Amino acid sequence: MRLSKHVAPVYALTAGSVTGHVFPDCEGGPLASNAICNTALDPITRAASLVKLFTVPELINNTVNRSPGVPRLGLPAYQWWSEALHGVANSPGVNFSTSGEFSYATSFPQPILMGATFDDELIKSVGSIVGMEGRAFNNYGRAGLDFWTPNINPFKDPRWGRGQETPGEDPYHLSQYVYNLVVGLQGGLDPKPYYQVVSTCKHFAGYDLEDWDGTVRYGFNAVITSQDLVEYYLPPFQSCYRDAKVGAAMCSYNAINGVPSCADVYLLQDILRDFYGFAQDRWVTSDCDAVQNIYSPHNYATPQQAVADALKAGTDLDCGSFYEEWLPIAYKESLITETDLLTALVHQYASLVRLGYFDPEERQPYRTYNWSSVDIPIARQLAYRAAVEGIVLLKNDGTLPLPSSIKNIALIGPWANATTQMQGNYFGVAPYLISPVMSAMDDGYNATYVLGTNITSNDTSGFAAAVAAAKEADAVIYAGGIDLTVEGEALDRYSITWPGNQLDLIAELQMVDKPLVVVQFGGGQLDDSILKGNASLFLVNALIWAGYPGQSGGKAVFDILSGKVAPAGRLPITQYPASYVNEIPMTNMNLRPNLTSPGRTYIWYTGMPVYEFGYGEHYTTFCYKWVRAPATSYSIQALVDGGKYAAYLDVAPFATLAVSVTNTGNWTSDYVSLLFASGMYGDAPYPNKVLVSYTRSHGITPGTTATAELPITLGNLARADTNGNFWLYPGIYELALDTSGVLTSKFKLTGSAAQLTSFPQNTMTS
Repeated sequence: MRLSKHVAPVYALTAGSVTGHVFPDCEGGPLASNAICNTALDPITRAASLVKLFTVPELINNTVNRSPGVPRLGLPAYQWWSEALHGVANSPGVNFSTSGEFSYATSFPQPILMGATFDDELIKSVGSIVGMEGRAFNNYGRAGLDFWTPNINPFKDPRWGRGQETPGEDPYHLSQYVYNLVVGLQGGLDPKPYYQVVSTCKHFAGYDLEDWDGTVRYGFNAVITSQDLVEYYLPPFQSCYRDAKVGAAMCSYNAINGVPSCADVYLLQDILRDFYGFAQDRWVTSDCDAVQNIYSPHNYATPQQAVADALKAGTDLDCGSFYEEWLPIAYKESLITETDLLTALVHQYASLVRLGYFDPEERQPYRTYNWSSVDIPIARQLAYRAAVEGIVLLKNDGTLPLPSSIKNIALIGPWANATTQMQGNYFGVAPYLISPVMSAMDDGYNATYVLGTNITSNDTSGFAAAVAAAKEADAVIYAGGIDLTVEGEALDRYSITWPGNQLDLIAELQMVDKPLVVVQFGGGQLDDSILKGNASLFLVNALIWAGYPGQSGGKAVFDILSGKVAPAGRLPITQYPASYVNEIPMTNMNLRPNLTSPGRTYIWYTGMPVYEFGYGEHYTTFCYKWVRAPATSYSIQALVDGGKYAAYLDVAPFATLAVSVTNTGNWTSDYVSLLFASGMYGDAPYPNKVLVSYTRSHGITPGTTATAELPITLGNLARADTNGNFWLYPGIYELALDTSGVLTSKFKLTGSAAQLTSFPQNTMTS
C-alpha cells in the first residue's frame, strides 16, 4: 500500500478504531489493475468495478461509518463520520494533535448567529475556509473527506435545544444559506473533477425535537401535512440536494407520518432520488443509531427487518453497528439481496472517487493543502466578521455606542469571561478564544469582572460584589443568557424565560443608576419583555443579542459596544412571549393556526412577538426609495412561459427589484434589505407575510447611497396546495421592505393559477 507523503502512516486500523485516513495504492497495490484506478472512467463505473470484488461479508462490513475496508484488496479502512458545523470539529473522524501542527482549526460563530448576518457571500466564504481546513486535516491523516454538516432543519419551536445549529426559522433564508455554504464547502457547484470535501445536509426530515415531556427524538412520530412539508420543512433540503447538489444526505431519528425516516421509501427514493434528482454518486447515512431505532423505540420492525427496510429504502450507511450485526441475518433470510448491498456501496465509493481518493496525488490541487492552509489571516478576519455581522441590536436609547468618556466598566455575568462557551456545540479546538473581558482590557478599558451569578443559579451571594463593581464603574455591561447547560443536543427547554436569578441581578444593577447594557448570549431566544420595556424596575438602556459568537466573540461584542463597527444583524428567529410554551406542544408539527394553536413562526403566528423575525436596530438612520419597483400587473401565463428555460419552474425569475438605501445618520453601517410579500391569494388561511428576497449592503457611509438588488423567483411567490404542489395564484400581492414596511408596493397577477411543481404522492401506508 502506497501512502501519500502527506499522510501519517496508520496501517492497522480495525473497524472499532478507525480514526486516521490513508489512501489506496493505485500504482503498485492489488487494485492497480482494477477500473477503480482508471481515471478516464466515470465514478459509477469505477466504484462498481471495485465493490463487485467484495464478498457479501465484506460488503456488509463496509456499510457502517467506521468501515474496515478490504485489506486483501489493499482498500484501507475509512471513517465516514467527521464534523464541521462551524469549523472542523471534534468527532470520530477528526483527530486534533495535542500541540503544534493540526492542533486547532478556525472556529466560526454558531450557524444561528451566522444566519443573522443575512450575508450569502459571507456564508459561501465560511464554507470555503472550513472545506479547505478540512481537506488539509485529511491530507495529514487527521480527518475524513466527508463532513456531516450542515444542520438545516428550520428552527420553528423556541424550545428546541439544537436550534443553535441552524441558520434560523425561515425556509427561504435557510435555502439560500445552505446553497451558499455547500457550494463553499465542496469547492463549487457540483465541482469536477474533484470535490474539496463532501458536505452532508441533515436531518432529513421533520426533525426539531430532542427530549420533551416524555417524547424523545429516537422514537418521535412527526405528523406533518403535505402542505406544511413542502412549504416549510423541505425547502432547505430541496435547495441542498437538488440545487446545490450536495454529496451526501442524512436521514433523521424521527418518523414522518408513521414511517421512520431511515426506512422511508417515499422520503429517500420518491422525494430524494427521484424528485430532487439525488444522483447515484451520492450517498445517504443514517443519523447515529437511527437504524437501530427503527426497531426500538419506533417498534416499526424486527431487527433483521429493520435493517432490510433501511437498506432497501436507501440508507446506504449505518452510523452505528446495527447493519453490521443484523444484515447477515437479513441476507440469510432473503430480506435483502447482494444487489441491495452493491447499490449502497457504489453510492459511497463513487463519492470517494469524486474526492480523488483513488487518484494520483500530483493531479489534485486539494492534496497540496497543509498546515499553512489552516488559520490563515483571511480565516481569522472572516470569523471576526461573521460574529460582527450577526450581532443584533434589539434596544438602544442612545447609550450605545459607548462614548469615549467611558473608561471604567463593570463587566458582570456568566458570559462575561466566556471562552469555549462562545463556541456552542459541535466545536473543535480554536486557535484562540477572545473573551469579553479580554477584549475590554485590550481596548483600554479599566474592566472589573464579577461573575455575579451563574446561568441557572439561584444563589445571590455574588450580587453584592456585582453591585459594588457597578457603583465604581462608568458603565455596566451584563453578559448573560443561556448556554449548553440549558439548550443542546438531547436537551430541549421547557421555559423561554431568563433562567435562574439573572433578571434579579439585572434589576439590582439598574438601581445603581449607571448606563446599563445587557448582552444576551445563546442560540434560542428568551422573553425579553421586561428588558425591552422601560418600567422603573428594569430601565435597561441597551440590549444586544450575540448568539454563540466563536473565536473572536468578545472582540466582536466590544467593537460594537464601543462603536468601532456598527450593528446590522437581524433576528433569524421570532422571540416569543413566555406564555407561548403553554399554547402549543413541541410535538405539534402544524404551522398554521387553529382553535388550539397560535401558529408557528413569523409566517403564521397570530400573537404579538416580543421581537419579530428580522428585527434589528442600527446606530444610524436610513431612507429608502424604489430604484426598480414591480410593475402594476403581470400575466401568470407570460411568467410561466418566460421560465421555460429555467432548470426548474420554481426557480424561474419573476423580477429583480432594486431599492436605494441612503445613510442619513452619522455612522458608517451595513444594512440588510429584507423583502416580504403578503396578500390574500391561494386558499385560506393566508400567511402573515413571507420572506421573498434579501441582501446585505456593506459599509454605507454617512450621506451615501447603496443600491440593493432583490431577485424574486416564481417559487418565492407560490403557495402549496394540500397535495404539496406549488401554484402561482392570481391576486393582489404587496411587497414590504423591512419588518416595519418602510417601503411598499403592490402588483397584480392575472390569469389562471399555474402549477409550478408536481410533488410525488405517498402511495405507501405505515
